[in-house]
Amino acid sequence: MSFLLPIPAGAPTRPALIDPFGRRIDYLRVSVTDRCDLRCVYCMPKNQRFLPKSEILTLEQLDRLCSAFVALGTRRIRLTGGEPLLRRGFLDLVRALSRHLASGDLHELTLTTNATRLSEHAVALADAGLRRINVSIDSLHPSTFARLTRGGDLARVLAGIDAALAAGLHVKLNIVALAHDNRLELPAIIAWAHDLGMDASLIETMPLGEIEEDRTDQYLPLTSVRADLEALWTLEPIGDRTCGPARYVRVKETGGRLGFIAPLTDNFCASCNRVRLTSTGILFMCLGQEDSADLRMPLRDGVSDQGLQDLIVAAIARKPLKHDFRIEARGERPALVRPMSRTGG
Repeated sequence: MSFLLPIPAGAPTRPALIDPFGRRIDYLRVSVTDRCDLRCVYCMPKNQRFLPKSEILTLEQLDRLCSAFVALGTRRIRLTGGEPLLRRGFLDLVRALSRHLASGDLHELTLTTNATRLSEHAVALADAGLRRINVSIDSLHPSTFARLTRGGDLARVLAGIDAALAAGLHVKLNIVALAHDNRLELPAIIAWAHDLGMDASLIETMPLGEIEEDRTDQYLPLTSVRADLEALWTLEPIGDRTCGPARYVRVKETGGRLGFIAPLTDNFCASCNRVRLTSTGILFMCLGQEDSADLRMPLRDGVSDQGLQDLIVAAIARKPLKHDFRIEARGERPALVRPMSRTGG
């Protein structure tokens, strides 16, 4: 049975954002901050420079932009970072956006977090209308986790996950597959997740941002990972889909769902239904392309609601067919130099 919730009966019909290739764009990922309290080695350089506060949208501006998308037929919004729980007033934004859940205009409001602050906020997030969150975690070994995150405390993350589950949130783990650091550990992480009733998704490392590490050393195609797992378990294809790019199977032996997000080895662009909004108001129509639309300047210049919607429609009309991701050759610069933390996870 699919775990993508149906559109509620009687929900009002909304206008549709349709891109040049006939894809309905009904999913918005919104970065509320570029700041993060971890420094994952594949995500950002050790001394990442964060944006000045003057460049960041206010919570009211983020709310207005999200509401403009909802008025244009957006059904699902995911709040991301950086680490969104670092943003002062973040819960106020969640509570504000939940009015669209109450009206039926928005189908789902979700969150991606590293869970370092989740134990403090899980109950409030559930009370504000969130039902599903993604947690990024790449190892269950404290020393490996600390090395990959440059000092992160695994115990704090696990406490956050426990708090989320206790609050009734559905939790999915996002695990970046790394050739040297967690390939052998992946079955154990998946089994642990399934034992606690959590879904898990494996992700190929993406060539976004300049980092100290050489991605050619860590790149692990999910075709290889799947072969590893099929030697241990029976992977049964299922039709379950969320609003994201994961392709799901059920692990017969654990009973749990496992997703594969493989932008390099299994391009999923044909079914892309999403765009990304940065904390500075830049709309990226494709994660893997540089074309964007600046919505911050019109906001600050007092654009009308209709004018804002017109700008969004015009941007969607430029959405490209696909990304150009490829793992860079040794010594090459990445496909895109902007960091993932700035674009939004």
